[in-house]
Amino acid sequence: MTLDFMTHVRAHFDMVANHLLAQLHRDEAATLNLTAEESLFVRFNGNRVRQNTDVHQMVLSVSLQSQGRSLEKSLSLSGRFDPDCGALNALLQRSRDEVSLLALDPNQVAVCNNGSSDEEFTGALLGASELVQAVVDSAQGDDLAGFYAGGVTIRANRNSAGQSHWFASQTFFLDYSLYDGPRAAKGCYAGSLWDANAWAANLARTRALLEQLKRPRVDVKPGQYRTYFAPRAFSDLIGILGWNALSAAAWKQGRSPFKKLAEKEARLSPLLTLGENFGLGLSPRFNSLGEVSATSLPLIVQGELSALLVSSRTAKEYGLSANAANESEGPRSLDVAPGTLVEADVLKALGTGLYLSNLHYLNWSDPVSARVTGMTRYACFWVENGKIVGPINDLRWDESLFDALGSKLVALTEQAEIDPAVDTYYARSLGGSRVPGALIDGFTFTL
Repeated sequence: MTLDFMTHVRAHFDMVANHLLAQLHRDEAATLNLTAEESLFVRFNGNRVRQNTDVHQMVLSVSLQSQGRSLEKSLSLSGRFDPDCGALNALLQRSRDEVSLLALDPNQVAVCNNGSSDEEFTGALLGASELVQAVVDSAQGDDLAGFYAGGVTIRANRNSAGQSHWFASQTFFLDYSLYDGPRAAKGCYAGSLWDANAWAANLARTRALLEQLKRPRVDVKPGQYRTYFAPRAFSDLIGILGWNALSAAAWKQGRSPFKKLAEKEARLSPLLTLGENFGLGLSPRFNSLGEVSATSLPLIVQGELSALLVSSRTAKEYGLSANAANESEGPRSLDVAPGTLVEADVLKALGTGLYLSNLHYLNWSDPVSARVTGMTRYACFWVENGKIVGPINDLRWDESLFDALGSKLVALTEQAEIDPAVDTYYARSLGGSRVPGALIDGFTFTL
């Protein structure tokens, strides 16, 4: 079914794209972007299936340029040629009527041919009945609640200058929690190949965290503590870099939390190296303009800024060199280089302090000083002399990344984990990160 869907979508996209592009006038140019998926969604509660559905959808976005003006519209495709061509003809006419009323766009990026690319990442996913059995049987006796999404996600791009890009990826994730009354430990199993042994190990790790939550709760007062961020928690912390910190436009406009880093007034720990790595297969290398990024783009190397993410629009406005960033100038496939801390030695290296599995409610509290605030969540523990004493109540924290990722960064683990995007608003998201665990000294907890 999956291969049939990919074949059908590719053929249909090419046909409707050829039809629409042939309708353009000489003073018009257009870029087409396709988002498509064939996904199985299953919601679990009490280790039973509570909701399941299959979603097949194709959404086409049309960006029209005419006489220095730009406009974008989108519509859902039925997969049938004649009805879709009729709907696209009507959309094109509405776009022409509206674009003529708009002001000139001084930073418009002209449509051009950025070449062609073709990437497919296939996997081996379970069917619906096999999946339910694999989850429910393995979690027998557990109060498991979670959400599974798996199948093919597709992104494709064509334009009137002749470029053509195709990206298809067959992946899944199971974002779940195990409950013991009010206590909960969170886990996530993701990939392109369902492996029973890997799933069993993932579930066992989450069970072990839940078991630790049965210990007497420890009252931790506000203060600064040596803190270990498990990979999922560190991914949450690093993820906020996508909120303007690495954006060239935000830097030029004076709203980047990493302004001092960009202007060489500050640096981070030499232990920290990160960048875009499209070799992970989490996201296509091409952006909505069809520009193709390098497979690897270093952003921070040993604590020093190597590059910001620069879109073509920002490059035109500020006289910079673009590097195929998307319009939001946020990372799409962030990869943090691991360190040397062995996972089995994490508690010993932590000594006395806090072990954090997850974070939530992150936001910039003072962007000028790169200060971030957030809360601890799920299985977080107080540790003494390398041993877990007990769970803690949720704590509010507030810390500058110049410190947390700078002088306070003690070590990164040698093992890094994939943290996939799990958003499913309108469509399954692509992207994510690969991140190790991090040991940070003197992390500040305020409430």
